[in-house]
Amino acid sequence: MAATMFQMVGFTLGLLGVAGIGAATGMDQWATEDLFNSAVTAVFSSSGLGKSCVQKTSGFTECRPYFTVLGLPAGLQAVRALMIVGVILGLIGVLICIFALQCLKMGNMEENLRGSMSLTAGILFLLAGVCGISGVSAFANLIVRSFGFPAYFSAGLSCFLRYTLGPALFVGWAGAAGLMIGGLVACRGMAADNKQRSSLISKYMCIYIQLALIHIIL
Repeated sequence: MAATMFQMVGFTLGLLGVAGIGAATGMDQWATEDLFNSAVTAVFSSSGLGKSCVQKTSGFTECRPYFTVLGLPAGLQAVRALMIVGVILGLIGVLICIFALQCLKMGNMEENLRGSMSLTAGILFLLAGVCGISGVSAFANLIVRSFGFPAYFSAGLSCFLRYTLGPALFVGWAGAAGLMIGGLVACRGMAADNKQRSSLISKYMCIYIQLALIHIIL
């Protein structure tokens, strides 16, 4: 019972974590323009991992994707790679965790195999969380250190503006935290399952020894 509960909690947190870092990867507000002491407030700029956007007070938003890969800063490319790897590892962990759930009966799968799959899913969740939190923290560090981020506008020019932490960073942090906690809980589920099986084996061994002693005495 305890192992099933740990597996369900770990699966739920892992699924929410993958959704979090996936949503953060697709968001275009990793870096938002700092309007403090800004003379121009009619235009609001934001930048993501794949595009930059300019929003006007009229409500019109224009986004321009990054048409180059090799021309992007190395730090941005590293962050994109970490987030993509984190999402892939998390999705694989979710699929493995589904087959490892004890509440789902799939053929004659052995309990030892389910425990190994649960442990594998937990490790993948942990690795995905590490990739996600590393990518988000690295991007936040770039913003904090330089207090700016190169935004690519429609004219193709690079304008070095003051940028601050965007909401996508906090979504990524929350998703990565969910993955890491879910991974720990999933790994703990295997430990609880092994402990439960060990206690049952010990109980049956004691009963067998008692019956053997009674048989010898009689």
